[in-house]
Amino acid sequence: MRIKRINQLAPIDRPREKLIAKGTAALSDFELLEVLIGTGNRSADVSYIARQVQALFQGGTNAVTLESLTAIRGINVAIASRILASLEVAQRYLVRDVERLRTVRDIIARFDDIRSKQQEHLVCMTLDGGQRLIAQRIISIGTLDSALAHPREVFSNAVTDRAAHIVVAHNHPSGDATPSTRDITLTQQLVAAGLLLGIPLRDHLILTRTEYFSFDQHHML
Repeated sequence: MRIKRINQLAPIDRPREKLIAKGTAALSDFELLEVLIGTGNRSADVSYIARQVQALFQGGTNAVTLESLTAIRGINVAIASRILASLEVAQRYLVRDVERLRTVRDIIARFDDIRSKQQEHLVCMTLDGGQRLIAQRIISIGTLDSALAHPREVFSNAVTDRAAHIVVAHNHPSGDATPSTRDITLTQQLVAAGLLLGIPLRDHLILTRTEYFSFDQHHML
């Protein structure tokens, strides 16, 4: 079926006008994307862009990156940034997981996306008192073997989130999950800061493609 351009639709059927008249629930996923994208450009109509973004979303949010969005004809950095920012706001403030993260396996599953990264990524997960995820954020991206961060960078969002606990994780591209002296020092600093702020560090995980190291399981917290 051929998709009509926005200017070919009756005014009442245009996504933005429909949203104003009937609310967001009246719009299809495709129409919501048209509203978010705004307008097309010389390269592509907004309807074409929205359809391509919708197809990208079907691969999951991990497939939606700056690179994959700007690869779509008609999407520039400004449009891609707006889409990515909208996703991040939704994940941080609107989407709350109800599943309790009780075990280390439950938590590790949330960090699968960094296990194969070629640079060290330090990620912080904030949890509420029921061990449910509040938010998950990348704190720093390092070089091949370095992803240092100061405790204030880790805890700044945890304070804003009113978190009960935090979990931090980072990957070792080398494939060896053994903690370095630097990893141990950072963990000790986070433990001390967490005690001071009343937001305990529940665990620090080191991940590789096939292995993991848990400071909690090794009684190093």
